[in-house]
Amino acid sequence: MNMRGAAASRRVSSAYFQTIGEPRPKRTRSIFGQSHAASVYSLLPVGNVIFEALIAGGLWWEEERLLAVADLHLEKGSSFARRRMFLPPYDTAATLAALGKLIECLNPRTVIALGDSFHDDEGHARLHSTDREKLVALQSGRDWVWVAGNHDPSPHGLNGQCAQELAVGPVLFRHEPSGTADCEIAGHLHPAARVAGKLGSTRRPCFVSNGRRVVLPAFGAYAGGLNILDPAFGPVFSHAAFRAYVIGDKGVYPVHTDSLRPD
Repeated sequence: MNMRGAAASRRVSSAYFQTIGEPRPKRTRSIFGQSHAASVYSLLPVGNVIFEALIAGGLWWEEERLLAVADLHLEKGSSFARRRMFLPPYDTAATLAALGKLIECLNPRTVIALGDSFHDDEGHARLHSTDREKLVALQSGRDWVWVAGNHDPSPHGLNGQCAQELAVGPVLFRHEPSGTADCEIAGHLHPAARVAGKLGSTRRPCFVSNGRRVVLPAFGAYAGGLNILDPAFGPVFSHAAFRAYVIGDKGVYPVHTDSLRPD
């Protein structure tokens, strides 16, 4: 998979998405500065629940004051280093900093990390003391749920609750999308979209939903993305039924499948 930096190699503005006839993003309350990571969103209905797909890559449920993020892949750099594949060792700090901005802005009552929060099952033990302290500070004063992922299936000793999946009202939060459940929020697939328009094409992280379930983009700095036209998405969404909510530089843009292209 491409690194997020590569996926974002072409800057995307609202003018670009206007060329494919998609609506402007919606804006949140004025307490969020327009330049803030939580200042622009797109409404994303799942079942009878209305979520906000945030430009930073998180999913916000205002009624529950709940923030969901997927695939943080903390300590991916150190995991690669153990196999003598060296990446700049700053991914955990960068990911926690981005998450910290969202939490500071939204002040969620609950944070759900939808699995693969660590790149391997021992990642939590390699956290630098500074990153560990940052994480503890982010968790303070709120409920925090670590959903098990395929990279980090085992419970760990960090603060918060570990769970295989979690139901909140009618909504089921889990790591891998089932393809059958209604009102399901998941991660795992790292969705990204290649969008074609009059100005060419661009590849960006995205949310993907069919109104019954949504798969979140990977939040981690080194997490990368998989094109949503890849066959891996087939069991979860039929091509004609889903819509991409593509993260641009200035908003989150609902994009119809007619504007999507394979890599």
